Amino acid sequence: MTLNVLDMKPDVEQLDNGIELTRTLAAGVSACLADTYLLMVKTQAYHWNAVGPLFHSVHTLTEEHYTDMFSAIDELAERVRALGHPAPSSITDMVGLSGISEDIGNPTTEQMITNLIEDHETLARRFRAVVARAEKNDDVVTADMLTARMAFHEKAVWMLRAFITS
Repeated sequence: MTLNVLDMKPDVEQLDNGIELTRTLAAGVSACLADTYLLMVKTQAYHWNAVGPLFHSVHTLTEEHYTDMFSAIDELAERVRALGHPAPSSITDMVGLSGISEDIGNPTTEQMITNLIEDHETLARRFRAVVARAEKNDDVVTADMLTARMAFHEKAVWMLRAFITS
C-alpha cells in the first residue's frame, strides 16, 4: 500500500508529555483561537469604518490590535496541534466555538469601541478559565501563552475605555 501524502489529514495524536486531559485543554485553546480570530476580523472591519474626530486614534489603535491578534492566531493554533489535536479549520468551526458575536448593520464609532471593550473582556475571561484548567493539569506552556494573551486583552480594554471616558 502506497501512502498518498495528499490524502493525509490531522488526527488526534497520543502524547506522552505529562499533560493530562489534552482533549479538554485543546478544546479550550481552540475556543480562545476562535474568539481571537473573530475579534481580529471585527477589529479590522472597525479599523476600516471608524469615522469622526477620533478617526485617526481609533484607526491606529485598531490596526495595532488586529495585527497583534493575527500573529496570536497562529500561535494558538500551533498550541492546539502541540497538544495532539486538530485546530479548527473553517469559519463555521470558529463561529461555533466563539463567544464573539457579529455586528448587524453599521455601528457608530462609539458603539464600535463599546463592542470591542465587551469582546476583549469576554476573551480575558475565557483565557483566564483556560489558564486555570491548564495550571490544574500541569500544562505550564499553555498557561503561560494564554496568560500573555489575557494581558493583551486586559490592556486593550484599558486603552479602549480611555476613548469613551468622560
